Amino acid sequence: MNKLFWSTALLITVASSCSSRGSGKTATTDTFNRNASTPRFRIAIAGLGIESSTFSPALTDEAAFHANYGNAIFSTFPFFAQDSPIRHQAIWIPTITGHALPGGAVTREAYESLVGKTLDSLKKNGPYDGLFFEIHGAMSVVGLDDPEGDFIERIRKVVGKSTLISTAMDLHGNVSLRLAENSDLITCYRMAPHEDAMETKKRAVVNLLKRLESGRGKPAYKAWIPIPVLLPGEKTSTRIEPAKTIYLAVAPAASQEGIIDAAIWIGYAWADEPRNRAVVMVTGDDKEKVVQTAEQLAQSFWKARFGFQFVAPTKSWDSCLNIALKSKLHPFFISDMGDNPTAGGAGDVTWTLTQILSRPEFKSADGPALIYASIPGPELVKKAIGAGVGGKVDGYAGAQVDARFSPPVHILGKVESIVYGDKDAEVEVSVKVGSVHVIVTQKRKPYHKEIDFTRLGLSPRKSDIVVVKIGYLEPELYAMRADWLMALTPGGVDQDIEHLHYKRIERPMFPFDKNMKDPDLSARLVRSSDQLP
Repeated sequence: MNKLFWSTALLITVASSCSSRGSGKTATTDTFNRNASTPRFRIAIAGLGIESSTFSPALTDEAAFHANYGNAIFSTFPFFAQDSPIRHQAIWIPTITGHALPGGAVTREAYESLVGKTLDSLKKNGPYDGLFFEIHGAMSVVGLDDPEGDFIERIRKVVGKSTLISTAMDLHGNVSLRLAENSDLITCYRMAPHEDAMETKKRAVVNLLKRLESGRGKPAYKAWIPIPVLLPGEKTSTRIEPAKTIYLAVAPAASQEGIIDAAIWIGYAWADEPRNRAVVMVTGDDKEKVVQTAEQLAQSFWKARFGFQFVAPTKSWDSCLNIALKSKLHPFFISDMGDNPTAGGAGDVTWTLTQILSRPEFKSADGPALIYASIPGPELVKKAIGAGVGGKVDGYAGAQVDARFSPPVHILGKVESIVYGDKDAEVEVSVKVGSVHVIVTQKRKPYHKEIDFTRLGLSPRKSDIVVVKIGYLEPELYAMRADWLMALTPGGVDQDIEHLHYKRIERPMFPFDKNMKDPDLSARLVRSSDQLP
């Protein structure tokens, strides 16, 4: 039997030697026919992306997706720039793409409207040789299981079985059997945080172009292996082991002759649906390699399940704040994880901010400097605008969507700055309460870049403590931190998932059933899309 390169020691060696190259095929992703004078293929572009927590009371409407229509879609992908070889390699027919901030379940009306508009556009502009399907994979829709599977199935009915569909996803998405069967090519991010997001989307497009130009079309084999593990991204970051080594093995696995792509999905932990779990998929033309590669990747993930730990130390809120106050390392970052809007939290839980404002250390203006990002409060923002910079504001913010843990928080302080025009927040206000700089927004917004703070006149690098509604720190925050703790706080993306009330996920499932038997991780060769009914 072909053993490939799959002994553990050799796997790690190969992975390490390839880590400096990024994702294995980067050096050759543009080796398709650059010199074609006339594009031969018609390729559509479509997709919707969101992470939706079913443990949050929030609902997501259509406007939240900030949908792009037609040619406006090109501006969201650098590899579709006018001077890009890819742009001139095919006749691209963009329909609709939209990305919403993670949040609650999408309303059925919003979903049907966006999908309906996509299908109408596809019907109007066909036929197609290919379709670039750009999704997240963790959308929940009220009254509908597996929205992405439903979406691609409805697309198939319009574009037909012969159209080659290449799907690009977040590694925190879910791959149902329906999605696997209707996708001809499929890939996902290999890094968390997702520093390779655009590289992944480009890989999906290049794989599609290569298969069309070579005439090889759909892969001969697609291996799909569901793994009964459901963990939050904060425990599976590729910054640390074991995910670091597991994911470093993906690029060399995908670069083998006879393999088109290989991918591992963590899945999305805060939706209670049967499809939510980890998955491995491998596509290619060499049956033995496709099967063995998929099984090896699945086994490596399963065997490492007890090793997954939070990417930073986690403690109760009081412990985190007490440690930060005593620390000489500044800025000291604390992740307020339970209401993280980058993972699906409503973003307006006031519990943590209420705790901060009640502490005596922060009552005086010359107390420890703390920045809190952020809390939505449209009425307080309106009052702040009326008071103006330098004026006093007295009002309430938060708990309009998720008031399960704490009521609206009372904020009485001085308006430091007002900024307009952010795509998500619309209006941002910094209010100083004692020694705390509270960022209040018109609409919820995740804060993950330094400019998010500096445009408000705040200096996170000079602050003693920075508290952010986030999970693992995004790259710019991570680079700023002198020290960092993750606080186990309440909200719609509570990290203590073993105590959430799941009712619909498939059991047994790790970590809920720690003593479960080893599952069957044999590769399942799924049907090609042209074999579907």
